[in-house]
Amino acid sequence: MENENIKKQVLKLKGKDADFIDWANVYGWRDSLKHEPNPKAIFDYFSSYKEIEDIRFYYGEDLNDQSRDFLKSVKKIGLTMVTKPVKHIIVGKVENIVIKKRKADFDLEIGLDCFENLDKYQAFIFFTGDGDFVTLYRRLIEKGKQVIVIFEPGHLGNEVWSIKRGLFKTQLRYLDKK
Repeated sequence: MENENIKKQVLKLKGKDADFIDWANVYGWRDSLKHEPNPKAIFDYFSSYKEIEDIRFYYGEDLNDQSRDFLKSVKKIGLTMVTKPVKHIIVGKVENIVIKKRKADFDLEIGLDCFENLDKYQAFIFFTGDGDFVTLYRRLIEKGKQVIVIFEPGHLGNEVWSIKRGLFKTQLRYLDKK
């Protein structure tokens, strides 16, 4: 049972905003959330903010029907889709069975998309607790941008947690309706 004393939060955005959803990271939150994250619910919540102009969804495109169907459903929601082919990396072999891991990192694409839009947006929301983004967050803060990181417990890098000024961190479950 979720703690009833948790204070729900409404975001106070300081101007036009873009959101960046690294779906591989967000999907990994399912154990912490106790359910699968829902792209439509995320879109519906964040599109209720008049300041948010673009909600970008980064996801690796696989050749199987499940992946294709998922991407089609997400596209219908209204999210800006950013995809690229998934790589399958060999991570081991057990009794002559090759074990592969699905891989499609979007760190560089997210960073470049941010900097291509620096003049357009005053606020940036990131759905990832990945510590690889700490340099991006610091540079956006140095440029006077509002930076918000949405994460779930156990999914926030120590590097991100260590940023004490200029970065607002909150859990997806704590966000409340406006």
